Amino acid sequence: MKPSLTVLFCMVLLPATCQESDNTRAADIGLYVGVLDTGPLNMITDVEGVRVGHTTRIEQGGIRTGVTAILPHDGNLFLDKVPGAVYCYNSFGKMAGSLQVEELGNIETPVVLTNTLNVGTAVEAVVSYMLSLDDMENVRSVNALVGETNDGYLNDIRGRHVTAADVVEAITSALGGHVGEGNTGAGTGTISFGYKSGIGTASRLTGPIGDREYTVGVMVQSNFGRDLLINGIPYTAEDEVFEREEDGSAMIVIATDAPLCHRNLKRMAKRSFAGMARTTAFMSNSSGDFAIAFSTAYTIPHRGEAHVGGVPDIVANNQMNGLFRAVEEATQEAIYNALLMARDMEGHMGRRAGAISSNRVRELLKHHNMYRENKYDQ
Repeated sequence: MKPSLTVLFCMVLLPATCQESDNTRAADIGLYVGVLDTGPLNMITDVEGVRVGHTTRIEQGGIRTGVTAILPHDGNLFLDKVPGAVYCYNSFGKMAGSLQVEELGNIETPVVLTNTLNVGTAVEAVVSYMLSLDDMENVRSVNALVGETNDGYLNDIRGRHVTAADVVEAITSALGGHVGEGNTGAGTGTISFGYKSGIGTASRLTGPIGDREYTVGVMVQSNFGRDLLINGIPYTAEDEVFEREEDGSAMIVIATDAPLCHRNLKRMAKRSFAGMARTTAFMSNSSGDFAIAFSTAYTIPHRGEAHVGGVPDIVANNQMNGLFRAVEEATQEAIYNALLMARDMEGHMGRRAGAISSNRVRELLKHHNMYRENKYDQ
């Protein structure tokens, strides 16, 4: 997979466009996506039990990279797996472990994101970490699930600076609650639409489905795109016309507390790309785009006993619309948060990526009568 080169045109944008971000999330500048309510934090950790950890490497020698780990629960994921699915929108990328998830319909390790050339290191680290846990003495196979995007414009990617210790640190430091965004973890060196980007997250409540309401949380490692759309408004097109070259990839991780089978988790994963598509006017040849979805509603014991606590009533096909809308909205907003929470960065060989201006985004919304102080403003 080729490194993202879209940052080349960001270097010649007007200063107001490439100024350092003030680290403001989308909703805080009046940029509201969709119609559904968010969870309390508007983050993937609004799904109960989900934890996230980051390891960030910003060091001399052009090191601008890291690791992000997403854990569906705080137990041993190998012994108590979760139902899961992977959907590939475009295969110009690496998604280690995806074939077994597709075959068996479950996830048995933390979901780990890093850079392209450190996927092998991350796989080895996840396997070693899982084998070191209690009650794993007789285990002879572990399916590590590791995705990537290429941060090789800002990061000395050929140096392969992510270590096994970095991966384990991301896993063992994972917590619920507030999640870091922007230049952190696996998003440390990423670029989207020619602007500095990174990790972004958002969540949605589905509204009533039967007698329940469910939560959908999304986390994105955003490293793709040429023409940015802000709620349908062309953003980059309002500057100048720039020659755009190859761009990067996106990894989308989806969590929900809705009891879903593997097939409907895959259907949700597919819909995340509808949200991604609302942020850009073009999906390129070299963008490796994968979505990983899992449910925390029940676990699947490794040894083949009954599901822990039994399997709740599975959400039916004709009840999926609220979940589809939720994942589309949360993915779109997570990408905006990845941009808005990022900061200017200088990296490998003195290359620079400028952050998007949250003030300019706000003014754009006002100009198009799309700015709202409050989501419920008319």
